[in-house]
Amino acid sequence: MELKGILPALVTPFDKSGAVDHDTLASIIEYQLKAGVSGFVPLGSTGEYYALTNEERRQVLATVKQVVGDRGVLIAGANGSCTREVLEQVKQTVEAGYTNLLIAPPYYALPSQDELIHHYRTILDTFQEIKLVLYNYPVRTNVEVGFVVLEAFRDHPRVVGIKESSGNLLRAIEIGENFKGDYQLACGSDDQALDFFLWGARSWICGPANCFPDQVVDFYRKFASGDIAGAQNVMRALFPVMASMEAGKFIQKVKYGCELAGFNAGNARAPLLPLSDAEKAEFRKVFEASQR
Repeated sequence: MELKGILPALVTPFDKSGAVDHDTLASIIEYQLKAGVSGFVPLGSTGEYYALTNEERRQVLATVKQVVGDRGVLIAGANGSCTREVLEQVKQTVEAGYTNLLIAPPYYALPSQDELIHHYRTILDTFQEIKLVLYNYPVRTNVEVGFVVLEAFRDHPRVVGIKESSGNLLRAIEIGENFKGDYQLACGSDDQALDFFLWGARSWICGPANCFPDQVVDFYRKFASGDIAGAQNVMRALFPVMASMEAGKFIQKVKYGCELAGFNAGNARAPLLPLSDAEKAEFRKVFEASQR
């Protein structure tokens, strides 16, 4: 499984009643495919997987697979607070037809590095058909996928990559240099995408691609063609809106960005609250500036 290009971390749209809006989800996917994305990552942080019921997760996986078909690579999030729960999530994800999974450390339990290695080994031993992308996002899990873990799986044929979302560029550089050829590095820090690609990333698992896919695909195409200055110019134009998203209320801003792009993705589920009118006005200003 090749991690390459722009892979939107899909939002989960909700209708006015608060139910998952599968029609809007399909429309957003088609919008992104038209822009030229390489695949999709449903049930990640941007998709509010933690706020969905198991039945809703199954339905989202079914919709994404049905709409995308063979038009892009699919990598599903399957996460939980303990190994038992994650195994249950992996089982239903595999039953939905997904074999590429993105899995972060269990949150709240705070496993040690040795315990985290055992956690991932249990998943891999239980499900021989899956390929695993490690997910380092310590701001949400409070646990790092450390270099001890990367060493443990560097020769494992089914641990294929890592989405690095720590915000620590030095970590991305060290992964790109010290584990080159062992892991495919995927950018998970949106405001550092250019730096990631300069240091060896070939993919960007990108929440903002939900609302401005044309620009992020343009960035990738320019970089891949060797036009580094052109890619830098795209990122320079995007940086204010990226910085706004990274500054806080990321999911709400991605969903409001979808609305500005013509898709009503609804509000985030509680405990997250909608943006205030002032926050919307501030975000709209940088969003519209990025479209010029």
